[in-house]
Amino acid sequence: MERRDERELREELVNMRAEHRQLDCEIVALEGNPSADQLLIKRLKKKKLILKDRITAIEDRLLPDIIA
Repeated sequence: MERRDERELREELVNMRAEHRQLDCEIVALEGNPSADQLLIKRLKKKKLILKDRITAIEDRLLPDIIA
């Protein structure tokens, strides 16, 4: 992997982690409201899960498993 590609992946990773934290905060805030839209909460949770999967995939590309 070239340095430029690695740098771009790391930048994307930072952005995705920030978005993941933001979604978490939104979900917690909505869940604290008894009249919150449950469908919206489910959609945000699904988006957060998809984002987490993408984060994991990028981390795996940056730090591949080393078989001993």
